Amino acid sequence: MTDCLFCKMAAGEIKPDVVYEDERLLGFRDIHPQAPLHVLIIPKRHVANLNDLEDSLLGGWMLQAAAKIAAQLGYAETGYRTVINCNDDGGQTVHHLHLHLLAGRPMTWPPG
Repeated sequence: MTDCLFCKMAAGEIKPDVVYEDERLLGFRDIHPQAPLHVLIIPKRHVANLNDLEDSLLGGWMLQAAAKIAAQLGYAETGYRTVINCNDDGGQTVHHLHLHLLAGRPMTWPPG
């Protein structure tokens, strides 16, 4: 998808602050962090949102990547939150599937 911001990041056209990368996923720091650690984890291929995710393994890999990043950056033991927003009313502002990894402060409930 040529006009997708996250596709451009996955293709290397835009250089985010990368904290994780493998053959399927890219993890990078959010430019408007909502916690001391705020990483976005995206599939390298375009999937618009959670409704369009047909590959259940890809969803699992995204969650495993979040756990790896939290552990590598020292947040696994204290705790972290993962969030996937879906479509406009769900708070999705970039329509490329992405998982938010948030840590470094107490999280409240309910969110938003």
